[in-house]
Amino acid sequence: MRKIILMPLLVFALQSCLKDNVTKTYSIFEPIYKSKTEVLSEIKSSTPVSISNPGKIYMYGNYIFLNEVNKGVHIIDNSNPANPSIKAFINIPGNVDIAVKGSTLYADLFTDLVVVDISNPLDAVLKKMIPKIFPERVYAAGFVADSSKVIVGWTEKKIKESVDGPPPAGGGWIRGDRFLLMSAAQSGTAGSSAAPAVTGIAGSMSRFSIVNDYLYAVNNSSIKVFDISAVSDPQLKNTVGVGWNIETIYPFKNKLFLGSSNGMFIFDITNPVTPAREGSLSHFRACDPVVADDDYAFVTLRAGTFCQGTNNQLDVVNVQNVQSPWLVKTYGLTNPHGLAKDGDLLFVCDGSDGLKIYNKSNVFSLQLLSHIKNIETYDVIAWNNRLLVVAKGGLYQYNYSNPSSLSLLSKLKVNN
Repeated sequence: MRKIILMPLLVFALQSCLKDNVTKTYSIFEPIYKSKTEVLSEIKSSTPVSISNPGKIYMYGNYIFLNEVNKGVHIIDNSNPANPSIKAFINIPGNVDIAVKGSTLYADLFTDLVVVDISNPLDAVLKKMIPKIFPERVYAAGFVADSSKVIVGWTEKKIKESVDGPPPAGGGWIRGDRFLLMSAAQSGTAGSSAAPAVTGIAGSMSRFSIVNDYLYAVNNSSIKVFDISAVSDPQLKNTVGVGWNIETIYPFKNKLFLGSSNGMFIFDITNPVTPAREGSLSHFRACDPVVADDDYAFVTLRAGTFCQGTNNQLDVVNVQNVQSPWLVKTYGLTNPHGLAKDGDLLFVCDGSDGLKIYNKSNVFSLQLLSHIKNIETYDVIAWNNRLLVVAKGGLYQYNYSNPSSLSLLSKLKVNN
């Protein structure tokens, strides 16, 4: 009994003696600025760079446009899917979304929309910049530069400090005018890291959608409608409020399906300048891309810090009456992200649990046809028996003519 009492006292005494020697280590990230004039002058084709942090994807003809998160766009010649070749890189700081029509690339530069002529992908030319289209895209970590500056990178500094007690809980915070991120060694976790007659195809995580002569771009709370009949000179025609926490947009015929952290919204674009809300379906808070056809919408919900949700699932929604969509069935998943469909095939990126291919002919009982493991998937495009998959490890291409046994065509690896 005596030993049981003394041991905690000894531990307490040691802690008391050592508390003044506790240290905490930070990685301090400070922004690197360039003038907006200089940044705009550098939006042009440069020599190819390695893929480091792949994001959203867009396929147009024989080209793949792959976003390098917050850096710009890789231009990939995919004439031979078994041997794709990165031809050029366009520097666009703050870029996460892309779309293409004809010989014109549309991309975000933090809060602005830029228009780039890519008629010669090896000699891209900036044609126009439209400011303040994405007001929520303020600079990361509390930095908001004035309108004449752009953050193009970060400088990391290691700081080690003595403290009188344990470090604050959590992985990062703002201190003065600097962003502080606890080192992995102290926190115990490591950080984790998109010919004119041809139709372009975006991934389901996209915030841009092109339908005929209109570009629809969603920000956090609205749809921006641009007339792009003159492809290099888009004209903003309307701004339609749609609610809050809008994340993705998916076109099908004369409808736009919007995914938000709170639900799915359906808009009619029979009048393309004035999208009209027809129906919606709410769900628990979670990140939410969507794809759809005439009868059903398929929605993935995932937990995440930004989305503040706890659900990881695939929802099947009946949209035969778009004014009253209803939930058909929910399927549990691991951490789903983007998805795509082709006929009766449904492709789901399930994060760390890889890529899953379902037969969706019976939505009440989806049949798992194939499961590709050991890749951490983000988004996918399915077209003409060819599958483009963006994953943490790079860009993968598969042939899915036999959906029960996909064959790997090629892989462009991430070079960390």
